[in-house]
Amino acid sequence: MELLLCALPLVYTKIMVHRWDTVILIVQKILKFLLFLLYCLVTPFLMLQCLKKRKRLPPINSHVLLLSATEIARRIRNRKISSEEVVRAYVKRCKDVNPILNAIVVSRFDAAIQEARKVDEFLLSSRKSEEELAREMPLLGVPMTVKESIAVQGMSYSVGVKKKIPDKASQDATVVKMVREAGAIILLVSNTPELCLFWESNNKVTGPTWNPYDTTKVAGGSSGGEAALLGSGASILSLSSDIAGSARLPAMFCGIFGHKPTACLVSCKGHKPDSNDRNWPYYFTIGTMVRYAEDLSLMMKIISQSEEARNRFDQKVSLKDMKFFYLEDCCGITNSIDKEMKGAIQSLRKHLEMSCGITVQKAQLNDMKFAFDIATHLLLEMEVDGITEEVKAVGTSKILLELLKCFFFASSHSLPLITYGLLKWVSSKFPNSYRSKMVDKKMALKKQFEDLLGDNGVLIYPTYVTPAHYHHQSYPKVANFTYMMIYNVLGLPVTQCPMGLNSKGLPIGLQIVANAGNDHLTIAVAQRIEKAFGGWQEPPTTEVSI
Repeated sequence: MELLLCALPLVYTKIMVHRWDTVILIVQKILKFLLFLLYCLVTPFLMLQCLKKRKRLPPINSHVLLLSATEIARRIRNRKISSEEVVRAYVKRCKDVNPILNAIVVSRFDAAIQEARKVDEFLLSSRKSEEELAREMPLLGVPMTVKESIAVQGMSYSVGVKKKIPDKASQDATVVKMVREAGAIILLVSNTPELCLFWESNNKVTGPTWNPYDTTKVAGGSSGGEAALLGSGASILSLSSDIAGSARLPAMFCGIFGHKPTACLVSCKGHKPDSNDRNWPYYFTIGTMVRYAEDLSLMMKIISQSEEARNRFDQKVSLKDMKFFYLEDCCGITNSIDKEMKGAIQSLRKHLEMSCGITVQKAQLNDMKFAFDIATHLLLEMEVDGITEEVKAVGTSKILLELLKCFFFASSHSLPLITYGLLKWVSSKFPNSYRSKMVDKKMALKKQFEDLLGDNGVLIYPTYVTPAHYHHQSYPKVANFTYMMIYNVLGLPVTQCPMGLNSKGLPIGLQIVANAGNDHLTIAVAQRIEKAFGGWQEPPTTEVSI
């Protein structure tokens, strides 16, 4: 009898665990059906955008724009090229493409040219060796661009929020201070959705940013302005941020590299929105997007917070000594990736097996089927400065009315912010036991990654289910962002890598994932991918008559 009484709590616990699993899987099926229904209802209208005239970018005429930041910095240091020449080339390219892409919020071109002249004057009189300059100022004279949500002193800091008096940053964010101390020259701040709250960069201040490979499609979000400039050849280095794929999705849509660092590796100070939530620095991170893979290590060595972390990027990595795994689907509520995305994963798999003599195994991660539930609930439960206040300003009781006003273009808020408020309200109605369940599932999944990858393994994983899509198509596809969101909640380093263009000329890509602290592994694989598959490719341009 005593044994039976002792066993009852264990049996009850097991029943409760399986009950939640069953409930979650049932809810997933319901949500998947509802999203499919929404897709069927709105897609015929959204597809009308294909009738829009597709604009093409002017060709890249300056060889400077085709050099990596690492090479530009080297040539500036050894006086083979001037910083002013480089900055002027990028300023011209920005002016050429922005009327088509609408990626720039505010520029500081004149100030940047003046700073470049000072760099050239300094180099004429400096007695420092090239090695000293490379060590002390590795980005000396190199232009770069910054997402508007990352504070650049004196520049716009409204982050897509419509105000009578736009916000300006009173001081640089920590990462901006770091790149400036490394010698970088800031050209501009670029477009985001309102308060970085969506996967399309569109707001009521600047408007939508378009994709350089097909201007009827979106550039992605929330770092869409940065990605569009990089993909078009109008930027070479970027400071971006990532809370739910915000750097990786636009990087894939625009055919470039995007890196989400290990949680807490890079300072978040000076970003808007911000949060005092204890989970914020673990889920949110500032990272970088670049056109050339060799620049990822360069940037990470500059913006990482600790000397130990910076030193890891100098480690030699032998791919032959690494473990490689792959997955093609996220499972649960998400859709499967399309045929060409699968083809990219299989192409990389075959390349690694043939060139490194290794076997790329299919990963077994049992709790990935709960990825959507883990990511959405834990991200929605955070209180975020600025966003929470804006949602409260709309009012929970009036949120459906505000949603209706938005459909008739009468709301001062964007649809993503209103939708976020509605989802946050729904999430708050879940019982505490559900939250505990999601925390347990997160820890279990993280342990599965730790056991699978160790300190010398990576996972090859889809970035998203399809290439860039039309404006507003993110809504019926919202569950598919789980492919990226789950790694924010897990705090793992991820590098999005371009894998060429699909049959319609749109970039496709994949993610390389490692355990915490192993950013150097994902970047090493990114460099191999670039060599094998070509990396960034110039977007289609207007024909030049001879």
